[in-house]
Amino acid sequence: MSAFAWTAAVSLAAWLWLLLCQGFFWRTDIRLPRREDPDVWPSVCVVVPARDEAAVLPASLPSLLAQDYPGRAEIFLVDDGSSDGTGDLARELARTHGGLPLTVDSPGEPPAGWTGKLWAVRHGIGLARARGPEYLLLTDADIAHAPGSLRELVAAAGTGGFDVVSQMARLRVESVWERLVVPAFVYFFAQLYPFRRIGGERTRTAAAAGGCVLLRAETAERARIPDAIRHAVIDDVALARAVKGGGGRIWLGLAERVDSVRPYPRLHDLWRMVSRSAYAQLRHNPLLLLGTVLGLALVYLVPPVALIAGAAGGDTTAALVGGLAWLVMTGTYVPMLRYYRQPLLLAPLLPFTAFIYLLMTVDSAVQHYRGRGAAWKGRTYARPDAVPDEHAL
Repeated sequence: MSAFAWTAAVSLAAWLWLLLCQGFFWRTDIRLPRREDPDVWPSVCVVVPARDEAAVLPASLPSLLAQDYPGRAEIFLVDDGSSDGTGDLARELARTHGGLPLTVDSPGEPPAGWTGKLWAVRHGIGLARARGPEYLLLTDADIAHAPGSLRELVAAAGTGGFDVVSQMARLRVESVWERLVVPAFVYFFAQLYPFRRIGGERTRTAAAAGGCVLLRAETAERARIPDAIRHAVIDDVALARAVKGGGGRIWLGLAERVDSVRPYPRLHDLWRMVSRSAYAQLRHNPLLLLGTVLGLALVYLVPPVALIAGAAGGDTTAALVGGLAWLVMTGTYVPMLRYYRQPLLLAPLLPFTAFIYLLMTVDSAVQHYRGRGAAWKGRTYARPDAVPDEHAL
């Protein structure tokens, strides 16, 4: 066997391991677990951090106001220094649509060491605690909930004894680039954080989807949420780790009745979404970046290159092994495309999409070292180890 064929064989071995040993990450049947209505419905406060969200609020906020929840529920929208009239629009939508009570407030600019979103969440939780809720629903301003969403989340948490129940909202897939990139985004996330392992009490895997997180209020206070994760750019994963690290039980799965209404029509929009936090996911570590780039190349790029180059150069073994690895890769992507109701012909294009993500990750590191990393809506955040720990002072 040639060196090229051996490299393709390593890629195939990696895919067989991912297929069978990585928590069956490719399956998309992890939906809200068994749930029974409680005798008495617990009180819930919904916290919505919002910064310059006037474009999406008309499609999302009315869905929260219209929640069909049998217990006491209230919404706190925290206007995080918006310049587009987000707060005034939220008040107008509440007057027009009615429904659950809505409070709109603003915490001012975040102090050093806090991301804007978590500072807004902290303010919202502080307002909510005055009502003494049993649960907090942390949801983004671009997330639309079906009428029974809150009821189903609370019932699932109570029935399963979960401290966190989180759903990965179904993202929008309408433009060409959304169809190509968005399903792969969720696929890669599930590969890093297999949903089946997250719910296991004996596993260390922890993650949540920040757009929809139902959190037990007592657990939030015990885990010091959000103060303990105040500088986290990837706040949903940090929240899940803090809860699970303290002995809490978490559940994460795909949503059927929770949708993101935020459009990403151009590649530039999707590029910004991914690159703003990709290097933070690697803890700003150049060695992890190098390993990630090499790993992406080996797992996703080698199979099609081996098939095409092997066939053209007469290396039959490399072509066959590369083709088999590409076939396994394609098969694992099919369930996610079905979940997003996309053409299955997109499945063989996963290597191309992975190459785009590789470039996004490298660009994230470049922007970080240029001082423009982890930037979002006019704010740029320092790497965590550059932030002074207030408890060490």
